[in-house]
Amino acid sequence: MTTSRQATLHRVTSETDIAITLNLDGSGTARIETGIGFFDHMLTALAKHALFDLDVRVQGDLHIDGHHTVEDTGIALGQALRQALGEKRGVRRFGHAVVPLDEALCEAVVDLSGRPFLTFDARFDRDRLGTLDTELVEEFFRAFAMSAMLTLHLNQKAGRNCHHIAEAAFKALARALRMACEPDPRALEAIPSTKGVL
Repeated sequence: MTTSRQATLHRVTSETDIAITLNLDGSGTARIETGIGFFDHMLTALAKHALFDLDVRVQGDLHIDGHHTVEDTGIALGQALRQALGEKRGVRRFGHAVVPLDEALCEAVVDLSGRPFLTFDARFDRDRLGTLDTELVEEFFRAFAMSAMLTLHLNQKAGRNCHHIAEAAFKALARALRMACEPDPRALEAIPSTKGVL
C-alpha cells in the first residue's frame, strides 16, 4: 500500500481558481475558504468526520452566484481524492454510514468503483442556507462523485430542518469515505476488485 496518500491540486478556469491540499491519513484538520459560509461549514464537517486533513481556497465568481464555486470545488475535491488514492491498493473500497443530526437522518453508501454514479434523495423546503442555494448541495455531491470516479448513494431518511438535513448528508458522506478509504489490514497489497483494477 502507498505510504503517502496526499494530493495537491490547483484548478483554474475563467470562473474559479481553486487550490486544494488533501491528506487521507490526517486528523480532521480543515482550513476552508470558499466565500460561502455554509459551504465552508459543510466542508469542515466533511474533513472532521472523514479524518482527512483538508485545505481548500477558492476564488469564485460569487457576483454571479454560488453555482460555479460549489460545483468546481466538488470537481477539484474529487480529482484530489482520486490522486491521493492512486491505484486504490489496500483500501476497503466500500463504505456505509447512517448519520443523525437531531430529527434528521441521512445515509451514504460509497463504492470506490472507478464508475461514477450518484443517486441523491433529499428534500429542502428552503431556497437557501445562509448564502448557499440548497439546490447546490446536490450539485456538489454530483460533481464530487463524477470527478472522484466513485459511486455514491445519498439518501435522507428523516428530517425537517434543512440545516440538519444538509449537515447530516455531509457527515454521512464523510464517515462512508473514511471507511472506504481506510487500509484493509487483511489485504494491504491487494486491489479490491476481481478485475484487478479500480
